[in-house]
Amino acid sequence: MTQLGLIDLPWWGYVLVALGLTHITIAAVTIYLHRSQAHRAVDLHPVVSHFFRFWLWLTTGMVTREWVAIHRKHHAKCETEEDPHSPQTRGIKKVFWEGAELYRAEARNRETIEKYSHGTPDDWIERTLYSRHSAKGIVLMLAINLVLFGPIGLTIWAVQMIWIPLTAAGIINGIGHYWGYRNFACEDASTNILPWGILIGGEELHNNHHAYGTSARLSNKWYEFDIGWLYIKLMSYMGLATVRKVAPTVKWQPAKPLCDLDTLQAVITHRYDVMTRFVRSVRADAANEIAKLKGGAHLPEHWNLDSFRRWLHKEPADLAAADKADLDGLLGRSERLQTVYRMRQELAAVWGRSTASREQLLEQLQAWCKRAEDSGIPSLKDFSIRLRSYA
Repeated sequence: MTQLGLIDLPWWGYVLVALGLTHITIAAVTIYLHRSQAHRAVDLHPVVSHFFRFWLWLTTGMVTREWVAIHRKHHAKCETEEDPHSPQTRGIKKVFWEGAELYRAEARNRETIEKYSHGTPDDWIERTLYSRHSAKGIVLMLAINLVLFGPIGLTIWAVQMIWIPLTAAGIINGIGHYWGYRNFACEDASTNILPWGILIGGEELHNNHHAYGTSARLSNKWYEFDIGWLYIKLMSYMGLATVRKVAPTVKWQPAKPLCDLDTLQAVITHRYDVMTRFVRSVRADAANEIAKLKGGAHLPEHWNLDSFRRWLHKEPADLAAADKADLDGLLGRSERLQTVYRMRQELAAVWGRSTASREQLLEQLQAWCKRAEDSGIPSLKDFSIRLRSYA
């Protein structure tokens, strides 16, 4: 067989090459663009940073300051009409299939770029090559592929070109705000797509990231794996990376008779974990109460435990009008569910009141625990004890 490129491989060799090249691109996006540039969670050695900048110019044509600005705006305006790529406002099909187009459209918004791109590279090579001639890198990559692999290099290049629009723009920005599991009840709709973040560099753990945006590690539970974090740790051992911040780990101690200032600080620090555990703790009581209501009267089919849990996870202002009407209707039939929902709102207010002093917040938290224990609802009493165990 005639060798048309400098490198001749069996079919599976070309598959491995394509996977390897795209994985380097994913690593560049998650480690350099996302964790280092956008969120300042890790500092990279200049050699590593410039390798990633050069590789992204070759394989994506993305401009660092544009990507960073759009991503920061996504966090600042998450799930609102101003979010550049929320499936909650634009629809999952739009974000999944046209995520790259949404990115390019927002990149033309000079206000977004100027407001959110602070701290990104602005050196000579950025101004004269990477930003000014962003499309030339991918043309060079095509030429390199053709020289190395012959005509099959065009297929490898095509895979490289579609990889980030499909995985980052489509899967993470789309499915990562639409379907999956949630470790943390943060204010947006972010989800973890899979507990093992390998193919997309750890970005699959998107709910974890939105709960602790400045964390260099995206895995949180013992069974979760973030390959991007593995690479960062390996680079840190070699002196090529410095981790600035990771998500705090929940610590426990025997329940205190009363919450103190240390408990208050732990509750505020771990507020997403607190709210997630609250929803889980009242699940059994809520299920029994809803079953009791359905046994005594005809209720709409969607007035069920799953709906109630979903409403508990959201702030009232974030509920759709139809959901708010359904919630009000359900609460109007059960004093017990009213109490659970009211206690949820009062607990969230502890970390939502930025103008209150620490002493005022502590009094509020102590009063909440007292009301929970006097409510007559076992799950609220048990959760009050759990709350006083945060360290």
